[in-house]
Amino acid sequence: MKTTEDIRAIIEELKHLYPQDDLCSLPYEKDYELLFAVRLAAQCTDERVNQVTPALYADYPSLEALAAAEPEDIEPYVHSCGFYRAKARDIVLASRMLVEEYGGVVPDTMEDLLKLPGVGRKTANLMLGDVHRVPGVVVADTHCIRITGLLGLTDGTKDPGKVEQQLRACLPPEESNDFCHRMVLHGRAVCRARRPDCAHCTLRTWCDHFTGD
Repeated sequence: MKTTEDIRAIIEELKHLYPQDDLCSLPYEKDYELLFAVRLAAQCTDERVNQVTPALYADYPSLEALAAAEPEDIEPYVHSCGFYRAKARDIVLASRMLVEEYGGVVPDTMEDLLKLPGVGRKTANLMLGDVHRVPGVVVADTHCIRITGLLGLTDGTKDPGKVEQQLRACLPPEESNDFCHRMVLHGRAVCRARRPDCAHCTLRTWCDHFTGD
């Protein structure tokens, strides 16, 4: 495991590499749009999601419009994202719950978010961090799980719940949400699962798996 100084240095290097304020790769104008974009992104690329959501939100411009729809109405819009029937169903049912039980507002607690159809802990954490700016949030995405294990910030477990616990324990609460976003960006740009570019990775100083070869 890394020292406090190591962790701070990794955070600062990630800020240098990815300095942008808007770190989320799923653009949105309304809070619920991010919620549904994340649902669509399950086993699908963010790029694909960003291609289909403009038409969906153009034709269903409000939460009430989505709540009034039937899943079959939404399916053609999200078909290319895969698992389209389940995703369309979750979007409609979650819209109805948001309208009927939460006054059209995306809730700001883990307990309430997990009640929404299609919302798991990773999605709930992302909403808490990006929308509600709750400190200490950790989104245990696959890139985050893999790279933090390589860096020795976790014990290498692949269990998202354990990774979340371990990162919560070592990351400064005010940095954790953006740190996880930057892990995703680094995983896509440099530390790719199949072809990691270790020679050009400026985090190699702290990487337990960098051999220098």
